[in-house]
Amino acid sequence: MALKPTIYKFRIDLSDLDREIYETLSLTVARHPSETMERMTMRVLAFCLNVQDRLVLCKGLSDTEEPDIWCHSLDGKLQLWIEMGEPAVERIKKAMRLADRVKIYSFNNKASTWWDLNRESLGAMPASIFQVPWDEIQALARLVDRSMDASITITEGSAYVATEQGDCEVTLLCLQ
Repeated sequence: MALKPTIYKFRIDLSDLDREIYETLSLTVARHPSETMERMTMRVLAFCLNVQDRLVLCKGLSDTEEPDIWCHSLDGKLQLWIEMGEPAVERIKKAMRLADRVKIYSFNNKASTWWDLNRESLGAMPASIFQVPWDEIQALARLVDRSMDASITITEGSAYVATEQGDCEVTLLCLQ
């Protein structure tokens, strides 16, 4: 019998000072059995960093043909493709063919090595690539509960997250 995903419910008071967005988000996230808490947490954070109309958390690890997050226009055109982790260069090329914009959030302890190995190939692509320090995403993941309220303030490349369990800061390094 296959393992079922674990469901998490987030209520997030979002203040994106850089983009002047102030919203309350209600997100229900299915964490695949093979997905780490850090990866799921990064998906939620990336959603908050890119919040806009029609932004959708996809099936993630359950569907290898979809990105982690995407956004379609009203006429169905794929506007934004967002990947977590360290995707293969070929996957990024595919995303560039399908979407107007591509963003990658690299966040684990091998992110620097992945960037060093792929910098030249990725540099030729107009994708936006960000690196999040592994220890910071681990600290954020430790705050996650199955049902939780959080306040996230985004400004100047940092996300300040406050929950009942504690708070932390997550910084984003723009690699490209």
